[in-house]
Amino acid sequence: MQRNAQTHYPILLVHGLLGFDVIGSISLFHDVRQALRNAGARVFVPQLSATHSNEARGAQLLAQIERVRERTGADKVNLFGHSQGALAARYAAAIAPTAVASVTSVSGPNQGSEVADVLRKALTPGRLPEQVAEKVAILFANFLSLMGAERGMQQNAIAALNALTTEGVATFNDKYPQGLPEIRGGEGREKVNGVGYYSWSGVLQNNLPDGGLNTLDPVHACLCALSRFFVTEIGQNDGLVGRFSSHLGKVIRSDYPLDHLATLRQPGIAARHGIDPIDLYVQHAERLKNAGL
Repeated sequence: MQRNAQTHYPILLVHGLLGFDVIGSISLFHDVRQALRNAGARVFVPQLSATHSNEARGAQLLAQIERVRERTGADKVNLFGHSQGALAARYAAAIAPTAVASVTSVSGPNQGSEVADVLRKALTPGRLPEQVAEKVAILFANFLSLMGAERGMQQNAIAALNALTTEGVATFNDKYPQGLPEIRGGEGREKVNGVGYYSWSGVLQNNLPDGGLNTLDPVHACLCALSRFFVTEIGQNDGLVGRFSSHLGKVIRSDYPLDHLATLRQPGIAARHGIDPIDLYVQHAERLKNAGL
């Protein structure tokens, strides 16, 4: 059966920290973009700094929203932000609500990341560990640029880390509260200033570190290890972001059996649970289409 996800407004897929559009033959959003296009959507992937603050990446996103609007003739765009991309999308919608039809947060740290808190405490400001960590992160970001990802974009690893801590996101939220729940774990307003707000995310399954098809996935194993640093959302996180920290606007679901990066790809464990992470994007585009967005 042919799917119809032909939204009224174009869709922009916004990557998060250390994300990219294309490196060589690898595209971060390849499967998502292709699935959406196959279902009739107009899809674009903006280029943002791999490492920088939420506001800096949001300003970059705003500039590229304007290019998409000029190219397509559309008045507005739908923003799908993965991880830190959700914060850039929120910034853009708060600054220019007339240019944004909707913001969808996918595994977004909308109340901050407890892993970022741990890293921030471990890296003493101004001392060698922080300088080394920043250098490594910038070298990696520059490597992504050399490989063809986000060429020429400025990088600032420490600004990115600070922007993702609970304190950093709280400061960001004070300025741009649109769509946030009033109570942690609740839902926010679905529409603010004419912009629709939605979110979904996943939770690591308790049995994954001990077995399952994802056990041999080194990225998944790393996320399982990072999940042990959570204090507030123990057992209720995707390895980088807490379940309730991800809530924004209308919550589609926040406990899919998916780790932080699995919301971009099809892992074995998701197939076992009957979850297709890629199809979640198509389903949501259909939802936006039915809402006239």
